[in-house]
Amino acid sequence: MRFEGNERLEDTSACAGVRADLKMCLLESDCCKKDKRTPRECLQSNLVPEECQVLRNTFFECKRSLLDNRMRFRGHKGY
Repeated sequence: MRFEGNERLEDTSACAGVRADLKMCLLESDCCKKDKRTPRECLQSNLVPEECQVLRNTFFECKRSLLDNRMRFRGHKGY
């Protein structure tokens, strides 16, 4: 996610950047804009672009790395 100047996310937790990118991708998709569906409904019906599917998988991997004890040494996935 790109920020101008000194802008930062309020959420500083792990995976926050990926979550914000996924949220914006879903809200800008045709499913949410034209069909007036919620992002959750769009994800469940797979009516989102490929970019959002990739971000969803990245978010999943990031959240999974928080639970994986081996990842403590390697760091969290995502950004």
